[in-house]
Amino acid sequence: MFGFGDLIRLLLAIFFILPMVTVIRETGYYVVATLLGATEKKLIIGSGPTVLKLKTIEIRRYFFMYSWVEYDEVRPESRFWTLLLYASPILSNMIVGLTVNFLVGQGILASNIFWQTFLFYVFYFVLFDMLPVYLPDGQPTNGRAIFDLLWHQQQSSYVKSYQDGESEEQEDADTQAQKETMENRGRNREDREEEKRAGG
Repeated sequence: MFGFGDLIRLLLAIFFILPMVTVIRETGYYVVATLLGATEKKLIIGSGPTVLKLKTIEIRRYFFMYSWVEYDEVRPESRFWTLLLYASPILSNMIVGLTVNFLVGQGILASNIFWQTFLFYVFYFVLFDMLPVYLPDGQPTNGRAIFDLLWHQQQSSYVKSYQDGESEEQEDADTQAQKETMENRGRNREDREEEKRAGG
C-alpha cells in the first residue's frame, strides 16, 4: 500500500536524488570532453527558463526534469577516446554507485532509505545507458553507440534536430538497425494519423 512515507520517498527521489544522479551522469561527459580539449562546455541542469547562469553551469527552473552537457565539437583521434566518450556517463555513475555501495556496506554511510534510493537510481541509469538499442527517434543509447563502434567500426554521427520545421528526413542513419528503428517510428506515426482520420 502506498502510504505517506512512500510519498516522502517519491518526492525525495524526484526533487533531490534524480537530479543528483543525472548530474553525476552528465559529469562523465563533461570530464571526458575536457580531456579531449573542448573549450566551450556547459553543464545544463533542468529545463525551462534559466535561474542561475555561471561560466560552465546553468541551472533551470525545472532542475529535476532533465540535464545535459553542451560542448564544442571534439574529434577523438583514436577509437579509445571515442569509446571513452560514449562510456563516460556509464563509468561516472558506476564509480559513484560502487563507492557509495562500499561505504554503506562498511557502515561509513548509514544504510537508510536515502542511500538505498540513491543506489537504485544510479544503477537504473547505468542499466539503461548500457542497453544496446536505438531510441524511437533513431538516437543510439550509449550502449548501442559502443556496440556499433566495436562491432561495426561505425561512430555515431546522430544529431538531434531541435529547430522548428526541420524534418525527420534530415536525420541520417549510421547502421541498418538504426535505419529500421527510424522507419518504424515513421510507420507508427502514419498509423496513428490514419486512425485519427478514420475516427474523426
